[in-house]
Amino acid sequence: MNYYKADMHIHTCLSPCAEWEMSPRGVVERSRKKQLDIIAICDHNSMENAEAAMRVGKDIGVNVLPGMEICSKEEVHILAIFENSNLARDMQEYVYAHLPGENQPEFFGSQVVANENDEVLAENQRLLIGATTLGVREIVEHTHLLGGLSIASHVDRPAFGMISQLGFIPPDLPLDGVEVSYRMSPKEARKKIPGIRDLPCVTSSDAHYPDDIGKAMTVFMMNAASFKEIRLALKGDGGRGILSAG
Repeated sequence: MNYYKADMHIHTCLSPCAEWEMSPRGVVERSRKKQLDIIAICDHNSMENAEAAMRVGKDIGVNVLPGMEICSKEEVHILAIFENSNLARDMQEYVYAHLPGENQPEFFGSQVVANENDEVLAENQRLLIGATTLGVREIVEHTHLLGGLSIASHVDRPAFGMISQLGFIPPDLPLDGVEVSYRMSPKEARKKIPGIRDLPCVTSSDAHYPDDIGKAMTVFMMNAASFKEIRLALKGDGGRGILSAG
């Protein structure tokens, strides 16, 4: 087995709070410079830029996983990460069917869909920054129905985290892990946030700007830089695991 560096929570210019420099190509090229082996594109409530990033990653040697950061009706952010774009697209259709509102670029920012050559294809008109009408449990269960990983976003933050919004992590909620931000190490988080329990804990950048990519990452011990291996590593299967996070 080998060590693999992963940043499992990166936004692109599709997220209204992200910079244009976070184009699919820009994100992957910066990830390569940061010597990341695996990244997950997790824009707000959408995966429309993930496929372009995947094509760039295939060309330059970064394994890009498609995902999204879904906002529940309780305003809890949850990462949904998938093995391939077809599954991620199925999740997107489910999310879009439960996502009300229309974006106002002058207030929230533009939501740019771009290809692997940094060409603008469209602007998404949905209110991607908004909350869906889906409950936390519905999001987790549908993610698993499609074979994805469900990870509670930035549980150490005072806003949009599961603990800040709900007050706790439901003990029967079948999460695959929790994420802490660069502001806190997983070791510190386990001491200060008892609700994490024994769930696998990863650290990601939640990057909205190029310089933030890889600012926080997780080092996995695995057989390959793949989705399947990450799933096994989160379970600690066969000697795989999280070597470090921070």
